[in-house]
Amino acid sequence: MDMNDYNGLLISGDFETDMERFTKIFKKDDMLRKRVVNLGDSNVKIGFIFFDGMVENSNIDDSLIRPCIKAKDVPNNADIDYVLKNVLYSSEISKTNKVSELLTAVLNGDTAVILDNSIYALSVDTKGWRTRGIDEPSDERVLQGPREGFDEAAIPNLAMIRRKLQTPDLCIESQKVGKRTKTAVYICYLGEVVNKDCLNEIKKRISKIDIDGILDSNYIAEYIREGRFSLFKTNGTTERPDIVAARLLEGRVAVVVDGTPVVLTFPYLFCENFQTDEDYYLNYYVGSVGRILRYFCFFAGISIPAIFIALTTFHFQLLPTQFMITISELRSGVPFSSVAECLVLIFVFEILRETGLRTPQSLGPALSIVGGLVIGDAAVTARIVSAPMLIAVSFSGVAGLMIPRLKGAVFYFRIFFVLAASIMGLYGYMVAITLSALVVMNTKTFGGDYTFSLKNPTFARMKDVFIRAPWFKMRTRPHISKNRIRSRNDKW
Repeated sequence: MDMNDYNGLLISGDFETDMERFTKIFKKDDMLRKRVVNLGDSNVKIGFIFFDGMVENSNIDDSLIRPCIKAKDVPNNADIDYVLKNVLYSSEISKTNKVSELLTAVLNGDTAVILDNSIYALSVDTKGWRTRGIDEPSDERVLQGPREGFDEAAIPNLAMIRRKLQTPDLCIESQKVGKRTKTAVYICYLGEVVNKDCLNEIKKRISKIDIDGILDSNYIAEYIREGRFSLFKTNGTTERPDIVAARLLEGRVAVVVDGTPVVLTFPYLFCENFQTDEDYYLNYYVGSVGRILRYFCFFAGISIPAIFIALTTFHFQLLPTQFMITISELRSGVPFSSVAECLVLIFVFEILRETGLRTPQSLGPALSIVGGLVIGDAAVTARIVSAPMLIAVSFSGVAGLMIPRLKGAVFYFRIFFVLAASIMGLYGYMVAITLSALVVMNTKTFGGDYTFSLKNPTFARMKDVFIRAPWFKMRTRPHISKNRIRSRNDKW
């Protein structure tokens, strides 16, 4: 049965009936726990219903059961308001007469309190399931900077964000998504900074999601993101509270989903693919060098195999004679064409990369390195592939690892560029570059331009794109913010 089947059903007031109702609803769930005691020295019965493993048992004992048993001078006509005001110690208690609300509370880790001869019941906050605890995200490690990361519980994650932004302007709104999972989704923003149009659009799209369950933030992302079929990310993802706080300060919206450590941020710009956390925690000269290298590696990752094929197949006259003779000698005896050889190597590199990610942590790096060396050396020795092509594809693959947020786009564009170069040489490569630029320039992110900074470049717009300007020069927020002024200090 679905939760909607209990809408409109009210607490009956008959103690045995109300307690038995939960037993029937969860008759195939052995994790349900019930406890019935007398309220103090009276004959009034009071029952507690909760799920084992979802609650903090000591909290139930100390805040609910013990106060009820030790209550003194309890009148025999004690009602639910008397229990609420004079007996229970818990700080968060809700009163309801609806069975559906009580069911939702119990499923979320609360305890239902049912009183004899009362048409109202209480839901008491007793959540206490285990979490991983605060740890640094393995995919977003930094040499210098905060080390804490989100875990799977949304409330502690929101607390970490609020600790970073100690202002009443921080707004956190919640929705329930998923007909069966009823997953809590929290929308976070700074009221005086956020772009209201973007915020309203995000709320509207989330409210329209119709699915039976939400188990990860990517479910939300695929439903609400701009350019659903685009190879480029149009929503940010992070497991670090400092990054979420920084995005909120720029006027963005964060979406926190209960059950996953990955937080979504909207809107998302193309230049963010090349930014890292550490850019802002190191000297701006060092951060700028790293960012320029990432742009270069993106270009190299998608271009090197295609340029190599174009030069060695169509435009060999552009290469030094001795270099071309060396390549020809090394390719002698290879049974495949340059294009087939390149595509095979690209897929082999992806296989090795995925193998390193999916195998146990203790074996992954060793397997990928040894596998690459052994397979590469054996393939060149057996004349299955040529050494120059292996070098070109390997360098391209390593360069692509510098920008993990674009790993999917780099893979597809690398193949597209290779095919274009194999048909028309450098002309095909230039056509591929042009088409790719058009795709990027026409991508939208919640009503804004994906590459807004590049369309009308000024220092104010470019100060955090190709380089990282010093903080005392970044006085304004990005264009996506309603309040553009970040700082009024220009000089020491």
